Amino acid sequence: MWISAEFKIYLIKEFQRLKELEQKQFGWDIRRNLTKINYRIHTDAIKEHLIPEELSREQINLIYASEADLLNMALFGKTAAHWREENPGEKGNIRDFANVSQLLCLANLENLNAHFIREGMAQAERLQMLNRIAIQQMRLLVEDRGVKRMESGE
Repeated sequence: MWISAEFKIYLIKEFQRLKELEQKQFGWDIRRNLTKINYRIHTDAIKEHLIPEELSREQINLIYASEADLLNMALFGKTAAHWREENPGEKGNIRDFANVSQLLCLANLENLNAHFIREGMAQAERLQMLNRIAIQQMRLLVEDRGVKRMESGE
């Protein structure tokens, strides 16, 4: 089975391109899924400490949304609704467009917020504390070589 050298090089380059694309997509999916799984820690703290039994499903959903927006405000400086207003043509949400540094920071903020909820800290106080922590972590993460390699798909 003979193939031309030109065609063989084309196949090799195309295979490499597809593997690189697959690796980048796979890496992003892992990071995004990690934050989704980690969010469970956060939602359990909300369920255990912020949601009284007598609330309706709609009221419960508002509490979860409020806590998600607390994290969005601390990290991104805007709520999910504000992001959607700014990006009407985009599918997904603000977290789907986050970079590696932001996703890592978000995972940390979810854990910290769950801890603060369990400690009985008020939402306004948690927002201030989480925002200070997000600023500090983002300064470190954007300069980190390991994070830069993850973002470039290495």
